[in-house]
Amino acid sequence: MNAIEVDNLSKSYGKVDALKGVSFEVRKGELFGLIGPDGAGKTTLFRLLTTLLNPDSGSAKVEGCDIVKDYLSIRSRIGYMPGRFSLYSDLSVEENLNFFAAIFGVKIEESYDLVAPIYKHIEPFKNRKAGKLSGGMKQKLALSCALIHRPSVLFLDEPTTGVDAVSRSEFWDMLAGLKLKGITILVSTPYMDEANRCDRIALCNEGSILSIDTPEKIVQSFDSKLYGVKAKNMFALLESSRKFRGVVNCYPFGEWHHIVIDKDFDIEALKKENCLIEGFEIKSVDASIEDVFIKLMKK
Repeated sequence: MNAIEVDNLSKSYGKVDALKGVSFEVRKGELFGLIGPDGAGKTTLFRLLTTLLNPDSGSAKVEGCDIVKDYLSIRSRIGYMPGRFSLYSDLSVEENLNFFAAIFGVKIEESYDLVAPIYKHIEPFKNRKAGKLSGGMKQKLALSCALIHRPSVLFLDEPTTGVDAVSRSEFWDMLAGLKLKGITILVSTPYMDEANRCDRIALCNEGSILSIDTPEKIVQSFDSKLYGVKAKNMFALLESSRKFRGVVNCYPFGEWHHIVIDKDFDIEALKKENCLIEGFEIKSVDASIEDVFIKLMKK
């Protein structure tokens, strides 16, 4: 049985189509990632699945409950961590946790074994106001509050945005631990590198899903030859590479530009043309999820 089932779900705000007939499913106990930039429709989808909004068309179920008809049942079964820090800044860490436990009618002791691996990082600061916490500590407190009633499905909307790299890595380690406890997790992120921490991912853009599969199979779907090029003048290299015969696409990628080629590309001719450019280098590179995403966007 699937924990989440989404069927042709659509939502508009005036003339803006935030979601355009989205369909997918999340299996029980799965860590499923929605990967895409701002404006992809991830937050709207989360608000629909957590019963904060009603769809314009289509349907969805969470733990077998309809998001419109059974919204009260869904709210008691899920944990939700919105993208923006939404706890009470003027309450202490401990007071926030007690407050959310009271809302769900549970005692902290009943779920402490579940939240302990996360809460232990901030427990030494339990008397500190939530508004005075660092980004990573706020993140851990919000996750603890979302778990305090032992939800079966956890919704995390861009939980690592705005936190440092170490906190990001720690957070994903925590999610892996929660998955081992049988909790279904739907998480969104704009960071392509985090996709590899998921069981399956959906690449999203402008309200649509471009592809769904495991991270490994998503990468394997990239069926074009790929090179990396760089030089001292990266802008000039970008412009010249885009005009070169056989180059289908060229785009910045970290310290390099990635060039996607077709059968008409001649690597020796490219080397000859750029041999006098200061610092010119070219190498064959393996595709990443970001390369697949860029290619799908151009279709």
